[in-house]
Amino acid sequence: MEYKEFKEELVKSAKKIDIDITEEQAQKLYKYMITLIEWNKKINLTAITQEKDIIYKHFIDSISINKYIKNKRNIIDIGTGAGFPGIPLKILNNQNNFTLVDSLGKRINFLQNVKNDLNLNNINLIHSRAEDLAKIDIYREKFDVVVSRAVANLRVLVEYMLPLVKKDEICICMKGPNIEEEIKEAENAINILGGKIEKINFMELPGEMQRNIVIIRKIKNTPSIYPRKAGIPTKQPL
Repeated sequence: MEYKEFKEELVKSAKKIDIDITEEQAQKLYKYMITLIEWNKKINLTAITQEKDIIYKHFIDSISINKYIKNKRNIIDIGTGAGFPGIPLKILNNQNNFTLVDSLGKRINFLQNVKNDLNLNNINLIHSRAEDLAKIDIYREKFDVVVSRAVANLRVLVEYMLPLVKKDEICICMKGPNIEEEIKEAENAINILGGKIEKINFMELPGEMQRNIVIIRKIKNTPSIYPRKAGIPTKQPL
């Protein structure tokens, strides 16, 4: 896909969710897409490899939460994978500080390459599991927003996220269309970890995508015993 076609599709799709894309942002997202496709031939970063699918299912999906984070200073994306939603959000919010975390070193190496190629500043890339990171004082309860897309069942996910967010700030969980049972099962864990579901926004996105954005407000500090050791939240959810 040539840049002109990419930009037209990106700008048109972003406008449908009330986001205006600048020329500089479009150029960076295009370069990001080309780099993703090239690296994906060598290492498995994404199963989505068609250009239009990348626009819809990675870029537009990622920036769909932009209104929740644009006025926040410190944002962390856990389980970022190939950089979603963190990198597209960073491109749209250059003034914000972003931390991207993933448990696989090869993904962090890819993101370091993207960071350098796109001249992204104020972005910290960390090779770690979220459970381990939240036990480190400089990260625990230090972020204004914790975001995560397609990482785990909500009951498990909140044990990764809530220990990292400041009291009175928010976690943004990007989930699929049918989440009623998942929400119900997660209520106890959210309460134990100091959170409260503030809102659930259902979105119809370009490319025939449906997304539920679950906003969890942290109303009290997370007990120090959480998160438990790596692997336990998955095996023994709260």
